[in-house]
Amino acid sequence: MKILVFGINYFPESIGIAKYSTEMCEWLADQGHHIEVITAMPYYPYWRVMDSYKWKWWYTEIIKSVKVCRCPLYVPGNVTGRSRIIHELSFALSSFVYWINSLFRKYDVIICIAPPLPTGLNGLLYKIFHKRSLMIYHIQDLQLDAAKQMGLIKNKRILSSIGKLEKLILRRTDYITSISEGMIRNIGLKGVRPEKIISFRNWIDTNKIRPEPADPSIKKKFGVDSFKKVILYSGNIGEKQGLDNIIGVAELLKNSSIVFLIIGDGAYKEKLEESVFLKGLENVKMFPLQPVDIFNKVLNMADLHLVLQKKAAADLVMPSKLTAILSVGGAAIVAAEKGTTLYDIVTENKIGIIVEPEDLQSLKDSIVKNIDSDLIQVKKNARRYAETNLEKEIIMEQFQSFLQMNLKKRTEVR
Repeated sequence: MKILVFGINYFPESIGIAKYSTEMCEWLADQGHHIEVITAMPYYPYWRVMDSYKWKWWYTEIIKSVKVCRCPLYVPGNVTGRSRIIHELSFALSSFVYWINSLFRKYDVIICIAPPLPTGLNGLLYKIFHKRSLMIYHIQDLQLDAAKQMGLIKNKRILSSIGKLEKLILRRTDYITSISEGMIRNIGLKGVRPEKIISFRNWIDTNKIRPEPADPSIKKKFGVDSFKKVILYSGNIGEKQGLDNIIGVAELLKNSSIVFLIIGDGAYKEKLEESVFLKGLENVKMFPLQPVDIFNKVLNMADLHLVLQKKAAADLVMPSKLTAILSVGGAAIVAAEKGTTLYDIVTENKIGIIVEPEDLQSLKDSIVKNIDSDLIQVKKNARRYAETNLEKEIIMEQFQSFLQMNLKKRTEVR
């Protein structure tokens, strides 16, 4: 198959959407498919273009047999609803340099990854000229719904315009894929026929990310005494995670033997660091994202993991960090409301400890109760769930079969 993937995030970005887009493309390339990517200069989660890509404009490189075409874009220093819209529009406009050439090439499959939401427009434009090509609109976050519920965009005209754009894309694309039952349910409520919506879950390589004994040198690397208990949050430090509660709980437990380790980067990191400094919290340590080669050791160091998000983000996003935690057999405290996919998955499979989102007391009580508890069964359940439901090879093979089956049907119709 000849496949064109269009999305704003790609390697060397290492977390969030970029991780899955990159692994998808590289896996498909390994199967012998021709893969091309149109993407932006890497900037996430730091919200600044990485040094090695600064001052490059339209730039093409080959990464693990994948042709990667990069476009310049505006990256805001202060991420707001308005500045993010400009950021995404700048990418949509600059990417047309590559899209114009692509219109004269034949691809079997176009995969447009959202967010950003407007990526689907480019796919629809391509379909005007190549009706037989298969267009997939893959939704990692329901960006518009989250922006509404979290109050990130308040202008009704802007919300209405984006809503109409979303409806157009959802109606015209061949298939919509998404990563959780809750998100699929929400997409269906937008008037999309059920047969058009396909599950394409985020995955983990359970051979690489696996349980192993805690390495004492890793604690030392982060300045944590060997006798201290570690509660780890690793991932994007953004608005929707609600990480202020970590600071609140750390303040309540500052005289305990618990250390809160926050590893990551993002638009909200500066505010979080300022809060830690002003409160004088020595039991909170913050570090940037760590190299891939020690990621497994870092995860295995934690006594408890935190998977936090605000109430407003319920079933509109699915925390990708959970897949890695499950794969190492970690015990996670998960903020999820009853009735959401995340709540159902965790409770039905007994793979974590549920707390109410944005509830400081609930989080504190759960930490105190579980930090010294025997959570061996939860950890076993977590690893088993990852091996059974999240294995990368299985999910990617299913997706490849789905693409091949649909292309075969189109050929037969001809």
